[in-house]
Amino acid sequence: MFGKTNFKLATLAVGGLLACSLLAGCGEESGGGSSDANEIIVGSNFELTGNHAQYGQSSANGFKLAIKEINDAGGINGKMIKIVEVDSKSETAESVNAATKLISDDNVVAIVGPAVTANVIAESQVATDNKIPVIAPDATNPDVTVENGEVKPYIFRSCFIDPQQAEVMAEFASKDLSAQTAVLYLDSSSDYSKSLGRIFKETFEAAGGTVVMEEAFLAKDQDFKAALTKIQTANADVIFVPAYYEEVGKIVKQARELGITATILGTDGWDDSKVVEIAGADALNNTFFCTHYFEGDEEVQGFIAAYQKEYGTAPNVFAALGYDAGKMLIDAIQRGGDSAEKIRDNLENIQNLQVGTGKITMDMKTHNPIKGIVVIENKNGARELRTKIAPQG
Repeated sequence: MFGKTNFKLATLAVGGLLACSLLAGCGEESGGGSSDANEIIVGSNFELTGNHAQYGQSSANGFKLAIKEINDAGGINGKMIKIVEVDSKSETAESVNAATKLISDDNVVAIVGPAVTANVIAESQVATDNKIPVIAPDATNPDVTVENGEVKPYIFRSCFIDPQQAEVMAEFASKDLSAQTAVLYLDSSSDYSKSLGRIFKETFEAAGGTVVMEEAFLAKDQDFKAALTKIQTANADVIFVPAYYEEVGKIVKQARELGITATILGTDGWDDSKVVEIAGADALNNTFFCTHYFEGDEEVQGFIAAYQKEYGTAPNVFAALGYDAGKMLIDAIQRGGDSAEKIRDNLENIQNLQVGTGKITMDMKTHNPIKGIVVIENKNGARELRTKIAPQG
C-alpha cells in the first residue's frame, strides 16, 4: 500500500547515528523486556500527526483493538500487554527518534508501525541493531523486509507486497476482462505508484497486451482533465491508476465527466469508503481494485463488528492491517515469546494464523505473509467481490 517515498539518505544516516549514540550498547543484544513482571511492554510507532496521519491513526487503532481484546480476555499467562504509543509525525527522522525512545526508555520487546515505507525503513536499522522485532502493517514495498537479496532478520509485515497486487490486476485485465490495450496514469511523486505501474506493464505485455500510453500526475493535484483528455484519445480497454483514494476519486469523477467509459483499475490505495463520496457512485461503476479482504466474507465479520463497537465506525484497510499486526504479535508472544528474540523467532514461524483479514503463513525467506488477495468491483456505490486469489507459496 505504501511504496518507498523519497527521503534524504543523509537524514537517515544522521538519525541512525543519533539512535546509536542514544542507545547503550548499540549493535549488541539488548533483548528487550519489561520492568514489571505482570506486563509485556510493546511499542506503537505510527504517524499520528502530519501528512500520513489518516493512515497511521487507523493502523494504530486496529493494533490497539487487538491488544485490548487479549487483555480483556485475561492477557497472556496472567500478564497484560502494555502499549507505549509514540508519534512519528509522518517524518523519517522522527520515526528513528520514536523507535529510539521505545527501545532505550520504555524497554519494549517489539514495535508495530509505522505505516509508510520510508518511515519503516528509517526505523529498521535502530531496531535491528538492538534486536527488537518490528511488524509493518501497511508498507508494501519489497525493500521493507529484504535488502540486497537478504532478508532483514528483525523486520516483518502483515500486508502483501506491491509486485503481487500489480501482477494480479494485470492478469485480471488480460484474462477476466479480455483487455488488449491499457493506459497507465501514475502518481509521479510516489514510488508506490511508479513501482506498481512498472510491474503492471511487464505482466500485462507478457500476457499479450499493449500499454499504449503513460501519463502522470502529482499527489494533491486537483484538476486532472488535461491529462485525461489525452488519455481519452488512446481509446484503451483499461486505465490503470495505482494511487490513493483522494486523487483516485477525483480522477474517476473527472474521467466520467469527460465521457471516458473505459474500465478503470486500481490497487489497495483505493480501499477507503471516501472514494465513493469523492467520485460518486455512478462514476465508480466499471471500476475494479485489489485489496486485502472483502468485508462480506464470513471470516472477517468478527473483526469488523469489534472495530465498529470500539470506535463507532467501520474499519478501513489500514485499521484491518494494524489489527492483523497485533494478532501476529499476540500469537508470537503466546507461543513462548517472553523476550524480543523469542518473539522474532515465533513471528518467523507463523503458520495458518487467523487474523482480521483471513489466514496467513509467514514466508521465512522474505518475512512477507503468504495470504490471499481479492479483486473488488464498485457497483452502484457498493462493493462486490469479483474474484478471490488464494495464497501463493
